[in-house]
Amino acid sequence: MSGTTAFGALTPRYRAAVLLLWLAAVALAAWQITRTPFTADLSAFLPATADAQQQVLIDQIRSGVPARTLFIGIEGADAPARGAASKQLAAALRSSGRFDQVSNGENDAWAGVGRWMVERRYLLSPAVTPEHFTAGGLREGINETLSLLGTPAGTALKPLLDQDPTGEVQRIAESMIPVKSPRTEEGVWVSREAGGTPPRAVMLAIIRGDGADLDGQQAAIDTVRQSFARIQTPGLNLLVSGAPVFSVDSRAQIKGEVEWLALTGTLVMSALLLAAFASPVALVVAMLPVATGILAGIVTVSLLFGNVHGVTLGFGSTLIGEAVDYAIYFLIQARGQGGTGWRQWLRGNWPTVRLGLLTSLCGFTALLFSGFPGLQQLGVFSFAGLVGAVLATRFVLPVLMPDGARGQGLRRPLGRAARAAIAVLPRTRWLWLVLGLASVVLVVQRDGLWNAELSSLSPVSREALALDASLRADITSGSDGGAFVVVQGTDAETTLQRAEAAALRLEELVNTQVIAGFDSITRFLPSVRTQQQRQAALPDTAALQAALAEATANGPLRAARLGPFVEAVEQARSMPLATTDMARVSALAPLLDALTLQHPDGHWTVLLPVQGAGDTVDIAKVRAALQGLPQTQALDIGGELGRMYSRYLGEARAQAALGGLGVLLLMALVLRQGGRVLAVSQPLLLAVLLCLGGLALFQVPMGILHLVGLLLVVAVGSNYVLFFDMLQHGGGKADDDTLASLLLANLTTVIGFGLIAASDIKALSAIGAVVAPGALLSLVLAAAFAAPARTRDKPL
Repeated sequence: MSGTTAFGALTPRYRAAVLLLWLAAVALAAWQITRTPFTADLSAFLPATADAQQQVLIDQIRSGVPARTLFIGIEGADAPARGAASKQLAAALRSSGRFDQVSNGENDAWAGVGRWMVERRYLLSPAVTPEHFTAGGLREGINETLSLLGTPAGTALKPLLDQDPTGEVQRIAESMIPVKSPRTEEGVWVSREAGGTPPRAVMLAIIRGDGADLDGQQAAIDTVRQSFARIQTPGLNLLVSGAPVFSVDSRAQIKGEVEWLALTGTLVMSALLLAAFASPVALVVAMLPVATGILAGIVTVSLLFGNVHGVTLGFGSTLIGEAVDYAIYFLIQARGQGGTGWRQWLRGNWPTVRLGLLTSLCGFTALLFSGFPGLQQLGVFSFAGLVGAVLATRFVLPVLMPDGARGQGLRRPLGRAARAAIAVLPRTRWLWLVLGLASVVLVVQRDGLWNAELSSLSPVSREALALDASLRADITSGSDGGAFVVVQGTDAETTLQRAEAAALRLEELVNTQVIAGFDSITRFLPSVRTQQQRQAALPDTAALQAALAEATANGPLRAARLGPFVEAVEQARSMPLATTDMARVSALAPLLDALTLQHPDGHWTVLLPVQGAGDTVDIAKVRAALQGLPQTQALDIGGELGRMYSRYLGEARAQAALGGLGVLLLMALVLRQGGRVLAVSQPLLLAVLLCLGGLALFQVPMGILHLVGLLLVVAVGSNYVLFFDMLQHGGGKADDDTLASLLLANLTTVIGFGLIAASDIKALSAIGAVVAPGALLSLVLAAAFAAPARTRDKPL
């Protein structure tokens, strides 16, 4: 192939080969994109790695019961209307097949679990011991049951008296009563505070399926709303909240934001470039590196991660502002006649563009080592996108427009404005140094500068969070779900045995009022070992009849009446022991799914949610009580999430520092002069300090995303300081065209990141809010600290 050297001719054969290769690459990329799944799962911004206990928490957030739970409220009308609507809606949801559990306070909802309890009461009751079925034990149990007949609980006990005179069903039921159950009115759950404003009926619904299945969650939420719409009661208002609503709404929001960013960015950049080039053809050519970069980014992320996140696409819109810089440099700086301009650009400007690319990539590399898959995708997308854009600029643009864009447009006024600014800015160095020092003072004096939480990555609005908190408080109470005990084992039986041991320790804390209560699957599904022990404690028919005769002698309840009790005990003696497989196909399945996890490698986890005696759980005392139990830990959800985020924030600071250091080392390696390295480092350091000072001044809690933004300020800003270095030491001419290209490139970058700063997606706006002003500051400071450069009065 001829014409392939930097100083050779662009022969027709070379031009055809370049265009064919480029078109083939674009076609392959487009084909791959058609096969790429696009997601908006917020779990991409949860840590990718964690210890075993934290992983349980992350799994629950991603796809466990918390990720499938809806909190529903019905407001308006009067209490009877709300109660009737609650019952109608609950019935419709239960019959839809889309929910594992729908709870609104109606006893019928637990009929299946109630049958399980009654049928297996002698294998579930902790009171079942050999002593319990002696004459003395039976007498005590019968007398206790008879004493309850005159109480409100007696109404439920009376029908079971002949079958369960010792009160095992009552005993089991009492252990399962929630510590802080919702208030009931008209037979359904209602607002916890009587006379609440506004009053509402409330219910809880657990969606069937995987919590990561957003399409399934969308269908379930639609079912709720459609079912409510069919209730013919005027004046009622439906409230729906919970993690599924957040996930589905976030997906829709991210999709809308990505489309808005792409459309707005393209229109704004196109208008600016058209004004600058005064040539529609130049505009189209300038957008080719951008399109190439975006295609390269999507395809690379797809191949490495198996999907592309919506936030990644939204961030990719910034490539419209940065990738177009390379096209601007070429189209304006490739000045020549007869197809020679591209050679001049390769000789004088390409080395600087190449070094600028390498410094940008060095900065983006820090994202590749982030602990968050979502941020890793941003890094890969940016890395591949910039490489694709630069390669398209280097090889495709010289073929299409070898002499660059000849139209003047705004180039003359932009060049003159840049020339005027360069003449004035060096006199303001002292001002920037003072501002930099003031920024250091602000940052040092600012308490809790790095106070952002994991929720800073979430696009959920404050209003939505407030509604969620209100509904949760009505249904679960403020402290529910704040902590849980995690028990793990190699198989189901081992894990259930360990959960029973943990439950005994927690019972002691309940008795001493350290905690208010806890939930455990072992109340419904004891280990096989425990069931065997209880089954072995049951007497045969003859022994039981003899003990009953003695226990009931001279008592109000005659032994002859208790034939159903004797039959029930005999049946329990030969009843198959319940296993997890049996429970999974029974009415117990929702509880099993909520309180246990079976992992792909076969090991099991049992969760025991703990309710605090006050607003919080004293997690230190819980951990002390569990000391010595194998593979048993207590987790404080809020504290654990905070610790995880702090850990990754610390790692991110180290990675960002290494990324920034990498940029400086790369420039030092190429420039090889201490004075030049110091000169290009000063503007970048000041730009970062001023951005930090601005965040501190406006009391912005800094998090990982702001840190990413600061790193990008260094990566993007390095391009500008290197251009000024080239003008001073590389023999370049600071003519109007060169200055116009630099100013125009900066404008597109600032506008690109400014657009995402206006986004409602926090993961994007936080980055944009730092990079947009940081990129502008980088250019201004690069000019302010640059030594006077040679100039030409007129552009070529």
